[in-house]
Amino acid sequence: MDVSRRTVLAAGGAGLGAAVAALFGGTWFAGLLDDEPDVDGVVLLDEPGIFQEPAEDANADVAGDMLPDVPLSDIDGGEVRLADHRGTPMVINLWFSNCPPCARELADFAAVHDELGDRVRFIGIDPFDTVEAMQRFASERGVGYPLWRDPDRDFTAAVGVVAFPVTLFVDETGRILRQTGEIDADELRANIDELF
Repeated sequence: MDVSRRTVLAAGGAGLGAAVAALFGGTWFAGLLDDEPDVDGVVLLDEPGIFQEPAEDANADVAGDMLPDVPLSDIDGGEVRLADHRGTPMVINLWFSNCPPCARELADFAAVHDELGDRVRFIGIDPFDTVEAMQRFASERGVGYPLWRDPDRDFTAAVGVVAFPVTLFVDETGRILRQTGEIDADELRANIDELF
């Protein structure tokens, strides 16, 4: 899938671009379009296979917010909603296959899911890959929890994500308790133990 960061930011139409500009200001938004990275943090898709490092606080802080009720797609193309899964705490990981830190953490998510999946529901959300690419990439890392797509990036925009990966820790009512960037297995277990 040939997706540039410029296309990704524009793909949501005026909504995503306006949201990014409103959240971070025109100067920061314009800075995203520069070819030379000059900030630290997690990975943001720049051009196919090229990444820019945005600031750690590039994403909106949604801790304390309720999960947005927007449609996502399951692997068969059916509509799914996170709101339908309230009642159990959730770990929601936003990732995509061309993201190096996403690749680093995904095997850890698979391992922790195998250990703690009876206590908390794990869901992976991929806004960029095809179903086939998403499944192949996750399978290679041992992922056995549900994988959903956000093909129009409505959920991604609603939670203010422009830098990946992002993990949302969500209580049984649908409230986002914590948001992180890249984390390892120990940090993932510690967050689950503390929050749930």
